[in-house]
Amino acid sequence: MTSTQEMPQVQDCSVSACSYNADSGCHAGAITIGGDHAHCGTFVEISFRAGMERTGVVGACHRTDCRHNEKLECTASAVQVGSASDQADCLTYSAR
Repeated sequence: MTSTQEMPQVQDCSVSACSYNADSGCHAGAITIGGDHAHCGTFVEISFRAGMERTGVVGACHRTDCRHNEKLECTASAVQVGSASDQADCLTYSAR
């Protein structure tokens, strides 16, 4: 299992409606990528901002068809989250 320090950071998040987003940075403790189009499963749109003071990381990736996925963990150096098939998707996703 990968340690938190080795998990890829969310380098950029352009989903300003997400409550974990502050100045295009993800402040969730860790995000999960999954669904049928590499959706950010941690996306939440509520009336206040939340999260931690540090940059979020990819805690889990359920897209086994992504070339960056190794045993449900992301091996990309960093990821970007933004609008693709849905409002909040992993833009770093790349099919094998």
